[in-house]
Amino acid sequence: MAECNNPTEAKKGDLKWWQLSLIGVACIIGTGFFLGSSIAIKKSGPSVLIAFLTAAVLTYIVFGSLAKMTAEHPTKGSFRSYAKDAFGRWAGFSNGWVYWTSELLIMGSQLTALGLFAQFWFPDMPLWMLTSVFGALGLGVIILGTKGFEKVENIFAVMKLAAILMFIILAVMGLFGFFENGGKQSPTALLSDDFFPNGIKGLWMALIYAFYAFGGIEVLGLMASELKDPKDAPKAGSVMLIVLTIIYVTSIGLALTLHKWDKFSTEESPFIVALKQYEINWVPHVFNGVLIIAGFSTMVASLFAITNILVQLAEEGDAPEMFAKKSGKKDTPYRAICLTTSGLILSILVSLLLPDNIYENITTAASLMLIYTWMFILFSYKKIIKLSGKEKIKRYVGIIIILLAVSGTTLDKSSRLGFFISLGFLAIIGFLAYRVNKKEQLKPQVNNN
Repeated sequence: MAECNNPTEAKKGDLKWWQLSLIGVACIIGTGFFLGSSIAIKKSGPSVLIAFLTAAVLTYIVFGSLAKMTAEHPTKGSFRSYAKDAFGRWAGFSNGWVYWTSELLIMGSQLTALGLFAQFWFPDMPLWMLTSVFGALGLGVIILGTKGFEKVENIFAVMKLAAILMFIILAVMGLFGFFENGGKQSPTALLSDDFFPNGIKGLWMALIYAFYAFGGIEVLGLMASELKDPKDAPKAGSVMLIVLTIIYVTSIGLALTLHKWDKFSTEESPFIVALKQYEINWVPHVFNGVLIIAGFSTMVASLFAITNILVQLAEEGDAPEMFAKKSGKKDTPYRAICLTTSGLILSILVSLLLPDNIYENITTAASLMLIYTWMFILFSYKKIIKLSGKEKIKRYVGIIIILLAVSGTTLDKSSRLGFFISLGFLAIIGFLAYRVNKKEQLKPQVNNN
């Protein structure tokens, strides 16, 4: 078991466990669920429900591991600090920069998606202008500091939960014939021979998209240091995951009951498509607003996470020292925010200028890199915590599920290139980590005698 003597040990905050649960809901429910779930449905059909349940199991295992490390060894560096304590400086360096790079790439696609959603109401406004507006608003939230971030994310969490609840109510009303227009397919369609229309292979390929809908638990790890009692982290995560799993499976199950799976489009939210038959005029506008809120909140969460990761990397010598400097009443890391902004602008330009399929591959690569971060959390868990027999089994189950999700991308032409791009990013960061580790070994040893 590794010793956890991190110099950046976290101080207790004033965040309550239920507030962390709400922040987790806000950070996780985003375009990956409201829009990305349609891709998973197209690949696997009704068996997508199994993919989401599997993703929930993995998220429970990974966050449970992270929460236990947080409870026993609170540190503001979260998963990156645990990797460093478990395996050395190279692991902390590579984990930090892998996460920073992947989130930056994902934010570019999120901002582009936000611009496209906004064009539903403002069709004449250029995409670059709309993405710039959302980017500036996101940076404004980050400048407000941790307290401002917490308040904004709590509000967004309530709004997104309300929107999903509204869909569930409308869907149930539709099933029971409350609307004159539209029909419904038989609920038994979910249990028919078409439950695996593309076989096990389709389910296998859909796993990565289901996991993407649960992405964001890393932010909870970073926020857990703000808890009044870090030992409440497991409870906060368990409540959050129970809520997410119930609403994910229920809402997708209802969408598949209202609409045949092969009629969904990867360019539209499955929830909008499912309710179209009832010709409720205000539904597209409400859900377009929800898509914008969902995308914006997850984008802000990513901004918060990578800005904090960059500051921590700088504080420990794994990034230029200038990015660790803070100023103002809120101790805002303006230089770190400036670097993040520059990377964000570049990411937006890439998403706007490159063909859709190429940027889709880059986004897939970024999603895979997040999964690699989850894998390293499980590796660190074994080194930091003395595991019981049950915990060892859960850890092995988590590793197997991750390997299934990653390997599933090699079966699909649309995500295969993303797999190789992710390996390319890992190779570059791994080489830099090797150089850093080599330089560390060459430093003259201090003689304390």
